[in-house]
Amino acid sequence: MYDISIKPLWTIRQGLDELPLPRLLALLMAIDEHGSLAAACQRNGVAYRHAWGLLNKAEALFGSPLLQRTRGRRASLTPLAEKLVWADRRIAARLSPILTSLASELESEIERAVSRSPAILRIHASHGFAVETLREFLSADGVPHDLQYRSSQEALASLAGGTCDIAGFHVPTGEFEAATVRHYQRWLDPQTQQLINVSSRRQGLMVARGNPKQVSGLHDLLRDDVRFINRQQGSGSRLLFEMMLDRGRIDARAIAGIDDCEYTHAAVAAYIASGMADAGFGIETPARQFKLNFIPLAVERYFFVCRRDALAQPLVQRMIEMLSSAEYRRAIDALPGYDPSASGTTLELDAAFGRWPRAGTRTGTRAGTGGGTRTAG
Repeated sequence: MYDISIKPLWTIRQGLDELPLPRLLALLMAIDEHGSLAAACQRNGVAYRHAWGLLNKAEALFGSPLLQRTRGRRASLTPLAEKLVWADRRIAARLSPILTSLASELESEIERAVSRSPAILRIHASHGFAVETLREFLSADGVPHDLQYRSSQEALASLAGGTCDIAGFHVPTGEFEAATVRHYQRWLDPQTQQLINVSSRRQGLMVARGNPKQVSGLHDLLRDDVRFINRQQGSGSRLLFEMMLDRGRIDARAIAGIDDCEYTHAAVAAYIASGMADAGFGIETPARQFKLNFIPLAVERYFFVCRRDALAQPLVQRMIEMLSSAEYRRAIDALPGYDPSASGTTLELDAAFGRWPRAGTRTGTRAGTGGGTRTAG
């Protein structure tokens, strides 16, 4: 299997002058991490004189300094430099899942063009770090696959329509489980489908580092001094968040920023870390990665679902073996908020969710199958 990587690249120009932005950002990130230009140069393998030239060129273009230059103290970034760094992280957080999906499509197309064996494992799944890790394991083991990030309902609709072999979706445990299952019921069939455990994970409020606004729960989102960043309609996290608001009798329209949306958990975390919002709803891993505070509110199980007859297919069996492996479980266990103890186990839908609703019932929230982004989680 060929491994294709697509990275986001952005530029800044003023007139005919253009910054060598990737090198500048790498230098600024290293300075922020090590507190020293000399250490940053050593880390990035660039000459000290060249680094100063790069900084001087950038400062001339912006007409503003990028470093706090205080003799005898740790080097630090100015607010402008911090904005550049956070802009790059936001771009990566928002676009990386989309580009990963595109790369996977290209990989599978090339594989079909050159391989005598056309079998490719087609996975549509809401974005999550356990799924991202699985993709890395599949690629490293040479398993032909096409992983497309879709919202939970889009993934399940794809499976029902026969355009994927595996669909990934997540369901909260406890009081919101039944309503969530009813929401997805039209695409689930306990007679023809079976579940594969991927992991469990924590959902909650991500808040700015140090929690300066002293946010402690959902009711604090109603305060005038708290700005929220939401997930898009159709995502499983948005569904859970809105059910929590309903339980607390909280009017979503009274939350500042409720209509501002990002399309991945990491993008929400990056948005808050860049100072553009005070709080957002999502999983714990990106909150820790962006050094935010995290307030856990729910635990959810992440499942793959497939047709029963697909379980015996060699590629599906290899995927299940990976999910069950000690190596995969160690990798997931290292992710904050994730629990891989059941990874790779299979179970019936009614065993996972209790007594199945009668066929033909359509209780719960009704949602369409079309439209929406392809990176929801």
